[in-house]
Amino acid sequence: MTPILRSDLTVLAIPAFKDNYLWLIHDGVNAAVVDPGDAGPVLAALAANNLALTAILLTHHHADHIGGVQQLLEHASVPVFGPRNDGISTVTHPLAEGDHIRLRGLELALRVLDVPGHTLGHIAYVRETPGAHWVFCGDTMFAGGCGRVFEGTPAQMAASLGKLAALPGDTKVFCAHEYTVANLRFAQAVEPGNAELSKRVEVEAEKRARNEPTVPSTIALEKATNPFLRYGEPEIVGSLVREGKLAAGAAPIEAFAALREWKNTF
Repeated sequence: MTPILRSDLTVLAIPAFKDNYLWLIHDGVNAAVVDPGDAGPVLAALAANNLALTAILLTHHHADHIGGVQQLLEHASVPVFGPRNDGISTVTHPLAEGDHIRLRGLELALRVLDVPGHTLGHIAYVRETPGAHWVFCGDTMFAGGCGRVFEGTPAQMAASLGKLAALPGDTKVFCAHEYTVANLRFAQAVEPGNAELSKRVEVEAEKRARNEPTVPSTIALEKATNPFLRYGEPEIVGSLVREGKLAAGAAPIEAFAALREWKNTF
């Protein structure tokens, strides 16, 4: 019998550390957690909502994304899904692009994308249920920005962002950090004439003033306002050239690399 895919799932943002979000997907009974860097807040959320943990999903190997896995496994013996090529010892179900998984209990179907750059083995999880498009992208794409290129190359990161940008515009982007306001300050510095960006700055600042998360965003919003998806736009290229960070006539990937380097020190 083919399980019926659920349409009544909820995603909770669990704040952790200074600015992380740990994502808890649940149906009121069962739950899966994405990138549990700290077990404490996850266990508290499970208890507060009377949920049973049924799966752990990891996007990459950094400690603030996997640090709570061992303690969670002491609490519940559940499968750990994660990247095949990112060196995480607790992964029981290694994944790479082209793999599809279905989380038992939640009956949540997810497709895996390879999105290297931040780390070499970084993956993302895509939900393609009609009317409920989601992507859990770890530290590859942020609201208004992207992760630092620690292990990969600018070309890899740009290609990974391109994969995410190709998802349907209504796809909700569940990234792992609350960096949005700072990212948008940089975005305005490089593309001050972007009217959609100016509107977004106001909206997101108001959310933070109310201590509300600025994520998830959507792919459509990112394509309209995220400079790391817009690095070929003439205004952004012009800003890079004027700041002496890019030679006139440089290749687009050079513009991306220069933009990422500028953000590193902004």
